[in-house]
Amino acid sequence: MLASKDFFILPLQKFIPMKLARIIVVAALAIISSQVSAQKTERKGEFYFSWGYNKEWYTPTNVSISQPSLNNNYTFQNTQLVDHPGWDEALLTKAISIPQYNYRIGYFIDKSKNLAIEINFDHTKALFKDNQTVHMVGTFNGKQVDSNFVFSKTGTGTSQNYYYLNNGANFLLFNIVKRNRFTKLSNNYFELDGLAKVGIGPLIPHVENCLFGKKNNQLFQFGGWNTGVEYALRSTFKKSIYLEFASKLDYAYYYGLDVYQGKAKQSFGTLEFILNLGYTLPMGPKKQIK
Repeated sequence: MLASKDFFILPLQKFIPMKLARIIVVAALAIISSQVSAQKTERKGEFYFSWGYNKEWYTPTNVSISQPSLNNNYTFQNTQLVDHPGWDEALLTKAISIPQYNYRIGYFIDKSKNLAIEINFDHTKALFKDNQTVHMVGTFNGKQVDSNFVFSKTGTGTSQNYYYLNNGANFLLFNIVKRNRFTKLSNNYFELDGLAKVGIGPLIPHVENCLFGKKNNQLFQFGGWNTGVEYALRSTFKKSIYLEFASKLDYAYYYGLDVYQGKAKQSFGTLEFILNLGYTLPMGPKKQIK
């Protein structure tokens, strides 16, 4: 009985020597076998990284100030916060980390690559809106106060006031991510996915303020906790480069924020829109696929 490879060799030996025919057939079978094997394996995991920019809207916030050495314990009620995008001010002439940026680093961990863990960071900026009228209640210089006044950076002396998380309100989340693949809208060159995310993490704000003419020492600090939910639409091109648009809701509670001879605390909600450019890369050991 003929061996399987001899079935291919016998026709060839009419034109070339037997040994050479055997070598050609064995090499050809090896190449075919390796190609078939390669088609049946893929990486078990998937790593991704993205960078982009954001825009925010904030809920009104109450900011409570405690300055025991000054006999101050008061609250600014329902103050308005604004963001400072930066990317709308000559983005290409500045360092990429000056505007409100964000990044995502994640890894899909399950066999179907639909469940991921993610580090989710948003460099957001939250500033007291300048020249707004604020309502102040509590104790100031040991006396009861319940009044309105204009909160303005352009004031002089004790009339100068500003309160900025301007080098970042800085939301850091550790997320669980669930991917939904829109297979009917995808092909070999383009894939459309939806990613639902939820997480919790610390706040790392940069605190910069001046209250009634008294400035703090500007610094980054641990300043509380936040939790958020996010939904993103991801368009991936040739299984590697992707563009992602996301909307996000975040709740942040800040405490122990530095002010002149005292501390501040506040909380607010955020509606955020995000546009990222990213790269995805298969990683991990190979697995057989059907």
